[in-house]
Amino acid sequence: MEIIYKNNCCNIDWNDIPKILSTVGMSYSDPEVHKKAFNNSYIAVFAFDNENLIGFGRAISDGVYQSAIYDLAILPEYQGKGIGKVLLKKITDTIPNCNYILYAAPGKEGFYEKSNFKKMKTAMALFNNAEDKRKKGFIE
Repeated sequence: MEIIYKNNCCNIDWNDIPKILSTVGMSYSDPEVHKKAFNNSYIAVFAFDNENLIGFGRAISDGVYQSAIYDLAILPEYQGKGIGKVLLKKITDTIPNCNYILYAAPGKEGFYEKSNFKKMKTAMALFNNAEDKRKKGFIE
């Protein structure tokens, strides 16, 4: 298995993004919404096994000191192989010296803790569908 990493949104089949997000239990939207979100991000990174998209992540940032990581997802059969760690590092290396925030899927906090992310005590969120986020364990 040779994983290829790509830092641009060219030649992405945007239908794959919601499929992968759905498979891993993350929120997803219409493919065109994801296309716009990834294209408007500071950095987007994609992982491929041959020509098959198997994972991705993105960050929005001011490029100076604040960044937020979104949509870091890897197909389950590729998890535990270091791919997520590489995606995360490629994102954080692109925007050095920034503070990073992210939403960890419930139960996946340990993955981020291994990369020195810490749980926040004062984070707040205003979600469009708060009840859904409460049921999924993102908010109290």
